[in-house]
Order: sequence, then structure tokens, then C-alpha cells
Amino acid sequence: MPKAKSSVSSCLHSYVNEYGNNIFSSDGEVLFCKVCNVKVSALKRYTVEQHISREKHTRGVERQKESEKPKTQLLLTDTSITSKKSSFNLELCQTLLLANIPLNKLNNEHFRKFLEKYIKVDIPDESTLRKNYVELCYNDTMQKIRDYVGNKKIWVSMDETTDVEGRYVVNVIIGTLELENAGKIFLLHTDVLEKANNSKIAKMFDKSMFILWPLGIKHDNVLLFLSDAAPYMVKAGKVIQNLYSKMIHVTCMAHAVHRVAEEIRTNFQDINKLISNVKKVFLKAPYRVEIFKTIAPGIPLPPEPVLTRWGTWINAANYYCEHLSDIKKVILELDKNDSVAIKDTIEQVLNPSLETNLIYLKSNFGFIPSEITQLETSGMLLSESIKCIKKIESLIQKAPNKIGQTIATKMENVILKNNGFKIVTNISEMLDGKSARGEDIPEDLTTDDMTYFKYAPITSVDVERSFSSYKNLLTDRRRHLLFDNIRHILIVQCNNAI
Repeated sequence: MPKAKSSVSSCLHSYVNEYGNNIFSSDGEVLFCKVCNVKVSALKRYTVEQHISREKHTRGVERQKESEKPKTQLLLTDTSITSKKSSFNLELCQTLLLANIPLNKLNNEHFRKFLEKYIKVDIPDESTLRKNYVELCYNDTMQKIRDYVGNKKIWVSMDETTDVEGRYVVNVIIGTLELENAGKIFLLHTDVLEKANNSKIAKMFDKSMFILWPLGIKHDNVLLFLSDAAPYMVKAGKVIQNLYSKMIHVTCMAHAVHRVAEEIRTNFQDINKLISNVKKVFLKAPYRVEIFKTIAPGIPLPPEPVLTRWGTWINAANYYCEHLSDIKKVILELDKNDSVAIKDTIEQVLNPSLETNLIYLKSNFGFIPSEITQLETSGMLLSESIKCIKKIESLIQKAPNKIGQTIATKMENVILKNNGFKIVTNISEMLDGKSARGEDIPEDLTTDDMTYFKYAPITSVDVERSFSSYKNLLTDRRRHLLFDNIRHILIVQCNNAI
């Protein structure tokens, strides 16, 4: 007569009796390791022996023995417990993501030993967190966004950039429109576009709204769309308005003011050459920097403006107006044969018209950077933002001579082309009780809808800030991240205030 096989239940309980109930537990169907907090395959005896011989299990047993406090044992009441994710692993993963600490730091032997020494828990491998918990953190963040937004009115902002890998990356920001105070702002989605054009942007907009409302897009809750004034964005806005009939498309007013600043730069080429050449003179030149600090100890080094950063060029021009005499002394002390940049700079500081142009520029346009900074403030009242634009327009119109007229015409044109800005200006006046409903306001936009524009933004600065976070994430040593992982990490990081 053949030998009868023992039942699965009795086999599992035999392992518990053999190794001790402080090591294993079983509900008759699953063998669970209390030390490693995982289920163990018990179909073959060698798999159990293999598990207990592993370094991770051995370290756990040692910690169990060394611990003075009794550990709470995990009792199996049903098999569903074994499928649950470790709360420690989840919180560890979330903490690392929020602190922008690469997960592969867990592979550092010293870091791992330090954590295990003080928290008495076996630290998971980097791949375990990346494969099993990063997406879980992302899903948790997205659910919190959905729960907060719910049925609220929202505004949407989109922008596209090219990253260091040459990909067209688009970020979608949303914010709630609330009556009592400025609503919360969230990075909803980030993705890669094959090509940046109006059709791709329109599809991305709709895809993002489906991510926010997976059970059905609430088209009437989208009241405002913010973007830059690129032609494909303007065209995409018109396409999107066919589906979201209450939506107003406003092109970013901070971008508009920056375009005026670029027009100013174009009209002052002598100042532009001075700023550019002085930047070259002191760039990676510690000896010249030392000369500068010796001759002009009371002033900072010349600024290094970035043309794509709003207002930084005018800030640099203001600096040279304030410190031109000191800059002259420093430049004239340098050897003109040392570099072409020094020779050109000497010619420019000796130009008699330079001083006049610097005075004219600062007195008439030097206020623009501070107004751009004001526009970048989150949570402003719509009326305050519009007042800021009106102030810029008014002061520019007072600038004398032909250059002043040219700049004033540029400011007038960028406002005239922004039809959405006219509409929200009219709504702002209605909120202040100063005017009646204008013809340009969408017919589907109800009286109640317009009350939610009290804290509506007119700039897309928040989406620009999300690109800064993206740049910090995608450092030189993190170029092998899959874009899905980049998306998950960035969404968790940018929405850390939920």
C-alpha cells in the first residue's frame, strides 16, 4: 500500500512547530514568516530551508533576539493579509520621493546599516520600492487630488518644454476656483509629446481631464485655461473651447510683459553688448573677480542674466546704471590684450551715449522686473493682477521719444491680441460692481460661474515652477529613469502639500 501524503495544513503546521511560532505562523493555507513579513512557498521543504538561510532572514532573527522590547507578532487570520503592501515600505518610498532622494541610495551599505540599526526593520531593496511602491504612491496622490477637487470649479494651465534628452515634455497644472480664498494648485499630469502642435495639446488637455474625472469628465467645471501665446497654443485653445463651452482661454500676462522687456533689450544694443561682454570677462576668471572685489568691495559682482527668465536683463541694466562708475574703474584696470571681451568692454564703457541710455532705461522701464515678480505671486485676487497690468501699461505710455512710443505700441499689441484677458477684465469689473456683462463673455458662463473668478490667475507661472522641479529630478546621474517613473515621482513631489 503506497504511503499517504500528508495534508497541506498539517505540513504547514509542522514547519511552525519545527522552527517556532516566533518565526512562522500559518492559517492552514499559507506559511507566513514573521521575521521577514512575507509569505513563504512551502510546497517543497528545500524552499523553506532556502528562505531561512537567506541573509535577510538571518539579520531579522538577530534583530529579534537583540531587541529588548517584545515585538508585536503578525497573526494570520486570512490569506488576504499576505497580499497587503508593507506600510513601512510605502512610507519609506514616499519619504524618499518627497525629499528627492534617489531610491538607489538604499543600496548604499552604510546608509542601509544605519537605518537597520536604529529602526530595527529590514530595509527593502531599491528595486522592490521602484517596482511595487512608486506607482502606489502616485495612485495615492492622484486619489487625494480627485477627492479634493471633487465637483469644484477649476482652472487649467499647460506648457511644453524640451528636456535634456530632447523630449517634448508637457505639464498640466490645475487649480481650484473658490469663493472665500485662493484654491489649491496641483500638478495633474506630465507626458511626452511626439510633436508640439495644436492637435497634440488638445488631446493632452482632454486626457488630463479624464485622469482627474475617470468616471466622466465634468466639462462645465473647467472655467479657465492658461497658456503661453505660442500660435499652436492659441489654436489649441480654440479647439478645446468647442468641448468646454464655459472655458475662457487667457495667454499668460507675465509672458506678455516679458515680450515687452525683450523689445526694450532690442532697442538698447549698446547696453546689451555691455551686459554680455562683462559676463564673459568675469566668467570662470577668479583673478579678475579678485581685482573686482579689491577695487569695488562694496558692490556685488555683475549679474548674469538669462534671457528666458522674465525681467533678468532689465535687472542687469538697473545694476549697471547704479554702479557704472565702479564698473568703469574695474574694467579700465584690466589688460585689454588679455581677451577680446575685455577690449570690447573697454570700448563700451567709454561710449558717451552709454550713461544716457542707462539713465533713460532705468527711469522709464526699470520698474518692470518688480511688477513681473508681483504677477508671479500665487493666490492674488484677479482685480489685483489686472491692476498690476494696468500700472505697467500706464507707466510705459509715459515714456518719451520714439523708443518710448515703440515700447508702448508693443505693450498695447500684446494686450489687444489676448482676447481672454479682455474677458476676465470685464468679469473682474463685474465682481467689483463697475460694469455689465460684456458681449465677449461665453454664453454658457452663468452668473454663478463668474463669482468663482475672484481669485482666478492670469499667469502660467505655476507650470513653469513644475518644470523647475522636473529639471531638479532629471539630474545628470538620473538619465536612465523610465518616463513612467519620472511621471510618478514628479506628481508625488509637486503635490507634497496635499
